[in-house]
Amino acid sequence: MATASSHHRARLRSRAAPLLAVVVLAVLALTAILRASRHDFVPGAARAAAGVGGGGNNHTIAQRKILLDPDFTPRLPRQSALSLSLSQRNALPPRNADRFPRLPDGHLNIVLYVHNRPRYLRLVVDSLSRAHGIGEALLIVSHDGYFPEMDKIVQTITFCQVKQIFAPYSPHLFPEAFPGVSSGDCQGKDKAAEKHCQGDPDQYGNHRSPRIVSLKHHWWWMMNTVWDGLDETRDFDGHILFIEEDHYIFPNAYRNAQLLVDLKPSKCPQCYAINLAPSDVKAKGEGWESLVAEKMGNIGYAFNRTVWRKIHAKAKQFCTFDEYNWDITMWATVYPSFGSPVYSLRGPRRSAAHFGKCGLHQGQGLSNVCVDNGDATVQLDAIDKVPNIKANWPVHIIKRQEGYQAGFKGWGGWGDKRDQELCLRPVYNTVVIICLVNEWCWDYAANTARQPVGVGGCHK
Repeated sequence: MATASSHHRARLRSRAAPLLAVVVLAVLALTAILRASRHDFVPGAARAAAGVGGGGNNHTIAQRKILLDPDFTPRLPRQSALSLSLSQRNALPPRNADRFPRLPDGHLNIVLYVHNRPRYLRLVVDSLSRAHGIGEALLIVSHDGYFPEMDKIVQTITFCQVKQIFAPYSPHLFPEAFPGVSSGDCQGKDKAAEKHCQGDPDQYGNHRSPRIVSLKHHWWWMMNTVWDGLDETRDFDGHILFIEEDHYIFPNAYRNAQLLVDLKPSKCPQCYAINLAPSDVKAKGEGWESLVAEKMGNIGYAFNRTVWRKIHAKAKQFCTFDEYNWDITMWATVYPSFGSPVYSLRGPRRSAAHFGKCGLHQGQGLSNVCVDNGDATVQLDAIDKVPNIKANWPVHIIKRQEGYQAGFKGWGGWGDKRDQELCLRPVYNTVVIICLVNEWCWDYAANTARQPVGVGGCHK
């Protein structure tokens, strides 16, 4: 009897050994796949519109490959006391939540990105305060550097929830070190070997100018932070409207933007975004009784998380293209890589206008002073004060897209490898969540598997 029992146990061991080996190999293979996936994909566009132009009620999971070196770790400058304190302020909750405790369904978040033009900012804040429905929005003001007067102006906002964020690695926060100017940096057209200085010239032989590169750094950091880095917006599944400190907002802008967002899935499913003004910054609109789909402009533009994922997947192209302007970089290299025209839907009349004569880079140097009294000479008609978008209008598509396109090599100013590495930093900090079998998710930030959140699935 003992001999039969021993023989039976031996047979079980002989059968179990191959099975155990298969299980171990399967676990090792799954681990390898998960590790590879961490570097090959960015988070899905959960609770975002299905496809490019879908509405906010559709929930999808879209994985996007991102061409990054998994062994690359960006080298970051050492933060100053001011930089660290601003990073702490970024974590503060929005103000005025007691006055506006609930943001209704269908609301838009608004991001106002600013530098150091107080007169302009006062006008923009005043125009925003007059926009119908603005109390429904969360306004995020993104600062490129720290300027006390700009900070004080934002502190006076009481007409909606408002949150301030500050780019912690803005060149304006580092007066004596990169990303500002360090003593060993090459200047102008210096030859590094001859001058024994540091830096990589651009395609035209010019070395970096911190006040010039700050614009592109700020825009990219802001986008990564707003979409993936803030508790207030990380799970937001609607459109975010982006404006600058020299964009005058009409009283009907917020309601018109909501109407365009609602109409986009049916009227222009191929549209990536909506705009409050024509792509030609000087144009007032055609005045037609139709909607217009044209090249995406940079005045009052709004898109959803699905579009952001497509942009985010082109991080390497954005950060290595030798062009210091973020919008020209998008038009010349990012948008063309999408494979189809990047249309934006707008009304036949503008709901926002560019004003002033001093650009972001003017008036910042001792020898290049731009003086502007900050007056906005924007004429508002009665029709500009009420929503003027009609749901039954047809869509006129402007297929010929003027301006910068694929093939433009850039104006330069972005040749220094340090700027390119710093630009890529927010991308590597993005929380990556991959959808697994049986609709579970692997959260690389927490290094654990978890169930999906709501209908949206694997998105955080």
